[in-house]
Amino acid sequence: MSRLRLTVDLQRLGRQSGDLMVPWSDNYNPLGRYPVPVITLAGAPGPVVLILGGVHGDEFEGPSAIMRLVRYLKPEDLRGRLIMMPCANAAAFSASSRCSPLDDSNLNRAFPGDPDGSPTAMIADWLQSWMIPQCDAVIDLHSGGKASVFVPCSLPQAGINPALDDANMALATAMGLPVIWQLGAQNDDRSVNAACARAGVPCVAAELGGGGGVDPMITDMAEAGLRRVLHHLGVLGSALPLPEGANGARVVVFDPADHVMAPARGLFDRRCRAGDRVAQGDLAGWLHFPEEPARDAMPLHFPQSGLVLAHTARGLIDRAEMLALVARDVV
Repeated sequence: MSRLRLTVDLQRLGRQSGDLMVPWSDNYNPLGRYPVPVITLAGAPGPVVLILGGVHGDEFEGPSAIMRLVRYLKPEDLRGRLIMMPCANAAAFSASSRCSPLDDSNLNRAFPGDPDGSPTAMIADWLQSWMIPQCDAVIDLHSGGKASVFVPCSLPQAGINPALDDANMALATAMGLPVIWQLGAQNDDRSVNAACARAGVPCVAAELGGGGGVDPMITDMAEAGLRRVLHHLGVLGSALPLPEGANGARVVVFDPADHVMAPARGLFDRRCRAGDRVAQGDLAGWLHFPEEPARDAMPLHFPQSGLVLAHTARGLIDRAEMLALVARDVV
């Protein structure tokens, strides 16, 4: 049994706003609860769809797109039920932090969770054990946060079973982002995608820019993508056409050795962007050493041809940081 309590009735029709109450005693709140906001919209009978944002608390395009749906959609527009958690890791969201300040944990590395664990573990357990199994589909919106910037892409997991693989890919295709990043053996089994795979529930995640702010063009893409997925699922009747360039590439992260990693601490003078096509040996950037002014700059090259899925948003970087995430085309 979960220690968490939901203040909305998931069987009720119409619009509700409430909280998932997380009991946690600490110096700041010794006898209280930490609320995680939940909004539901329920119309005619139909699919149940969970939409998550803010699983990482410094990723804001997804929560912005969700709040647009909250603002504009009406229960009478829907066939089915939307359960929306725009800041699923609410304590982290409040702190604009990737990890929760309550326990320094990363919600997307906490599944399947623990009903008697820390706040992050309890939320993961509630989602894995109680919420996700009630759903017909899950949409999980991410971005690069403060640390990195992603090309807008949808992330379906593959290699589970043919029926679920096909359902995941259909969600990703309906979302209509420029890139489909197919998750395979490199996907972390502590993530929302993996939790849905264990439950046998179709899921698509998305990476939507990043840098720690809200990019209006990418948020527009995210909102349109949500509407297309909801139409695909039969929740919304009106359809949006796929934009030009939708699903233009299908890639997979094949080998960690494909990425550009920082060999030392320094200032990364980047020469690439998320979404670039690169060839093995191309210049990724220069590593400068302002703290060691006599030291020569170091050129950094791409070890593998492919698509730059993401790059760091930091200037001063430490040894072993990922500077560019490179994916190969699915063949």
